[in-house]
Amino acid sequence: MTETQAWLLLLRTPGLGPVKINRLIAQWQSPQAAFGRDHYPPEWKLPAKTIQALRDPKIQSIARDMDWLQQPNNHLIPRSDPLYPPLLEEIPQPPPALFVHGQAETLVQPQLAIVGSRHATGGAIRNTREFAAQLAAGGLTITSGMALGVDGASHQAALEAGGTTIAVTGTGLDIVYPAAHRQLAHHIAKSGALVSEFPLGTPAAASHFPRRNRLIAGLSLGTLVCEAGLKSGSLITARLTMEMNRPLMAIPGSIHNPLARGCHQLIKQGARLVESPMEVLEELQSMSERLAADLKKRLDPVAEKPQKSAPVLDSPARLAYSAASPAHRKILESIGFDPTPIDQIISKSGLTANEVSSILLLLELEGMVESLPGAQYSRL
Repeated sequence: MTETQAWLLLLRTPGLGPVKINRLIAQWQSPQAAFGRDHYPPEWKLPAKTIQALRDPKIQSIARDMDWLQQPNNHLIPRSDPLYPPLLEEIPQPPPALFVHGQAETLVQPQLAIVGSRHATGGAIRNTREFAAQLAAGGLTITSGMALGVDGASHQAALEAGGTTIAVTGTGLDIVYPAAHRQLAHHIAKSGALVSEFPLGTPAAASHFPRRNRLIAGLSLGTLVCEAGLKSGSLITARLTMEMNRPLMAIPGSIHNPLARGCHQLIKQGARLVESPMEVLEELQSMSERLAADLKKRLDPVAEKPQKSAPVLDSPARLAYSAASPAHRKILESIGFDPTPIDQIISKSGLTANEVSSILLLLELEGMVESLPGAQYSRL
């Protein structure tokens, strides 16, 4: 049994969820070691059907999953993988593994969750598109749930701005929900990723979406709520963000708009009222600095291993996160203490526009450079 097969079997074992799977791995250190044992601790209260499945695993039950993983851009990312998002490790009972369709390295890019009403007003959609486009163009990955309304608008705006976006689903990745976003899902996967903790074939169910919202909040540096009623599911993501002690921001609306009352309530409870994308960046600064340090520790060992294919370390995200990288230094050396146009920075550094944008965003969040009007930057 390979490690991948063991993970897939665990994820499909009846009676096991994230809590019990994490407990099994903590006890025996590897997914393979959880199978075929004579004894399982009685205090775990594993059902008889669970113990039977662990003692006599059926490899044929994961044939469909293995076929899916053979297809291009399909991945299974367990917690032991360097690409497992470090911020997700911090949430209570993180998913033991993630199914990913698209570009797996986007999971370790700096992310902002943008959430809101499925039945958003025209003004909320305009605000969502403006914030998502500007922040994505600046290098942040926009993470949302691919629902109608604010979610879909944030994904679409990020793509149109040439940025990266991640959609977290409440279904298996072989199911697109809602079906109206099938084409959007295809575009997201080209440059970003679709992510789920649910095995293939898992249908949409009401109980799955709070779990999805937990991942959206867990993956992200912070959460921006663009519009939400008092009973909006977006408030679940907001509450989880606050419980994780991460930045929560909300855009205010009219006092006469019932879909703005959720945002107003969040602001009363301590969420930051934001009126511009720059205020979002200010709020994310400390979290971004910590993520950069965590990612450097996590990804540096990967650099020492021989790579059979294009290494993750060459991605814009990796270039942005390694404070000691040549790319990081090139950018700083290309910026003077007088205003320097971004096209001049790109020309001097020899990096692509996307790489330069990602690194400039991190440098700005770290307080090393300042963005100025007219797409110019200066050293601090």
